[in-house]
Amino acid sequence: MEAVRSTTTLSNFHLLNILVLRSLKPLHRLSFSFSASAMESDASCSLVLCGKSSVETEVAKGLKNKNSLKLPDNTKVSLILESEAKNLVKDDDNSFNLSLFMNSIITHRFGRFLIWSPRLSSTHDVVSHNFSELPVGSVCVTDIQFKGRGRTKNVWESPKGCLMYSFTLEMEDGRVVPLIQYVVSLAVTEAVKDVCDKKGLPYIDVKIKWPNDLYVNGLKVGGILCTSTYRSKKFNVSVGVGLNVDNGQPTTCLNAVLKGMAPESNLLKREEILGAFFHKFEKFFDLFMDQGFKSLEELYYRTWLHSEQRVIVEDKVEDQVVQNVVTIQGLTSSGYLLAVGDDNQMYELHPDGNSFDFFKGLVRRKI
Repeated sequence: MEAVRSTTTLSNFHLLNILVLRSLKPLHRLSFSFSASAMESDASCSLVLCGKSSVETEVAKGLKNKNSLKLPDNTKVSLILESEAKNLVKDDDNSFNLSLFMNSIITHRFGRFLIWSPRLSSTHDVVSHNFSELPVGSVCVTDIQFKGRGRTKNVWESPKGCLMYSFTLEMEDGRVVPLIQYVVSLAVTEAVKDVCDKKGLPYIDVKIKWPNDLYVNGLKVGGILCTSTYRSKKFNVSVGVGLNVDNGQPTTCLNAVLKGMAPESNLLKREEILGAFFHKFEKFFDLFMDQGFKSLEELYYRTWLHSEQRVIVEDKVEDQVVQNVVTIQGLTSSGYLLAVGDDNQMYELHPDGNSFDFFKGLVRRKI
């Protein structure tokens, strides 16, 4: 993660996470989806702004009136309130259903302010580029993403059916910022379990591959990207998540796995998973901030793929690379892999920075 020092003052919209704690009457909400072709062209981008309550709705109106949101590639941005978007209704079950998502949200901070677009270069660019304009906990979702971001700056196009979203949070202690990706990963796996349980569906065992990938039955179905900047004595963290819910390519997806177990079962919906994610994440984040990652470690280790895994590490001895085998025990306090050698010496494992696969070219240091 990058840390850029700046004296820029954060927007007052960051106070929203305090304001929304009071009880508010639910708003009447229309149920509709939108046509990508009606809203998008190659040279423009339409963003629909949606709030859980009247507080977030006022934020949406303010953003639209000021035309505040921008994209880094200078794409023309058109801001649309949810209440104005009913003229763009299209009977398209593949579009993200704003009403279904908002009705599932029961959080105090995260996910209550939503930005949605049918087609977008990158949800991560929207939240990171406009961080100071958005309430903390805001989320951006798209149906099609054509410049998705990953680690090592690789980009790709994500198809319909994939749950693609990015959201914002703030942290003060830079030492624990690298661990937030583990909290996010855990919240995703628990959200899938929660939705399956509530719908009476077979259990889908989503596993975590360190540090930020999600796997089912040996195939990758998702990943997490966290970036941060340092401003006004706080780390502004942008979290991006991609999860294959209903797109069978390029690997597999949750619904394909579900159909394999129970062909007649109801399918998982992106909106339900996202709502469940924020419910889980808000609880985990509060635990993490109050008690540290230790409070989540037991659950995390039950969910990841690496307990007692034997891996090869590379040591440089007199200009020669020597390979040794160590056994993974868990995570260190800084978020790297904790391992023990055959000599009972404890080691912290680091990627060498040259391999796309974190488990190739691991290097170690004694601890």
